[in-house]
Amino acid sequence: MNRFDLHAEPPPLPRRLTDPVPVILAGSAVWAAVAVVLGVLAATGVRPLDVWFAATLVGVGLGAVGLAVLALQRRALRRGVRGAQKL
Repeated sequence: MNRFDLHAEPPPLPRRLTDPVPVILAGSAVWAAVAVVLGVLAATGVRPLDVWFAATLVGVGLGAVGLAVLALQRRALRRGVRGAQKL
C-alpha cells in the first residue's frame, strides 16, 4: 500500500482512548463527592438541602443509567444481535 493512498483506513484507536466507562465513572465520582460535601454542609446547618443537592443526585443517577446502557449494548454485541452498536 502506498503511503499516499487516499482510500486507506486509519489505524483504530487504542481501547483506552475509546472506552467510555472510565469517563462515566469519573463523572459519577465527582457528582457523588459534591453530594457528600453538600450533605455534610446541610447536616452542620451551614446551608439547606436545595436544588444543587438534587442536581448531584441526578448526575450520579445519569451515570448509572449510562453504565447500564453500555452493559446492555455490550451484551447485545456478545450475543450477535444484528443492530448492536460496536463499542
